[in-house]
Amino acid sequence: MSQEPLFRVTRGAPTPEELAALVGALSLRTRSASAVPVSSLWARSARPGPLPAGPGAWRASALPR
Repeated sequence: MSQEPLFRVTRGAPTPEELAALVGALSLRTRSASAVPVSSLWARSARPGPLPAGPGAWRASALPR
């Protein structure tokens, strides 16, 4: 199984830590937008919606909707 490397260091002598940082940065950079997890409707229902503003807003934020 001889595969060509994805990238090659042509100058310098990077440390293993520097190569790991480069691989991490490249893998994050090439990740597609569809890889972002989509939250379920159940999870979204637990998140607070827009909070009221103005006089009495602090008290109203704790009241059920």
